[in-house]
Amino acid sequence: MSLQKHIRCKPGDVGEYVLIPGDESRAAKIAERLEDVRKISENRAYHVYTGNLRGVKVSVCSTGIGGPSASIAIEELIKIGAKTLIRVGSAGSRQSYMPIGSLVIATAAYRGEGTSHAYAPSAFPAVADLQVTSSLIRAAESLGYKYYSGIVYTRDAYYVQDEGLNKFLTDSGIVAAEQECSITFILGTIKHVRVGAILATDSNIWLNPQPPLEEKEKLFSKAEKKAIDVALKAIDILIEEDKLAKKNL
Repeated sequence: MSLQKHIRCKPGDVGEYVLIPGDESRAAKIAERLEDVRKISENRAYHVYTGNLRGVKVSVCSTGIGGPSASIAIEELIKIGAKTLIRVGSAGSRQSYMPIGSLVIATAAYRGEGTSHAYAPSAFPAVADLQVTSSLIRAAESLGYKYYSGIVYTRDAYYVQDEGLNKFLTDSGIVAAEQECSITFILGTIKHVRVGAILATDSNIWLNPQPPLEEKEKLFSKAEKKAIDVALKAIDILIEEDKLAKKNL
């Protein structure tokens, strides 16, 4: 397999376990937590790092914003050996009781974007892998972090609000809105790899009055660190479970 066009990586450059934040600065923050880490490539929105977690190769790749960009990263990562991918992202809370700076473990996604529909028909569900989701839940609980779990709303147009749809989704229990989970979950299913998502909230459309941007960013920064903690702990859990499973074969 040759060098991948967009992420500029080849087989051997990334591990089977990959964390996929949208933001390249968050990718760097995650990479700092790995041992013996090195930057593999930097091209457009795709910044790739590989290091070790408890002696196992683990990588980080930023995916940019939205489904088209994320799908490229995920497709190319899978082609060169990624088998477990966890999105470490940001989102807006969609329940009035959820404060800004909450953690959300996404179990599935409402497919309100376009990219996933190029892969599977609308009736096909976008669902996270059960083992990965379980590892995220256990990680958050072991760290003593409060979290919310449930279905998220994935959309394309960040600045477009559909009031009727917003009310329906909130009334239906949607916990957050973001831009990459549904394509991540669809690709995980159809490409037969494990995927999941941990999100930190940076806003809530139902708050009145809305706090200033500076306050939102301060709250998000604290939650982002916790989301990274949870994602790394979840990878640690999965590594140990996979070792045990291989030993028992």
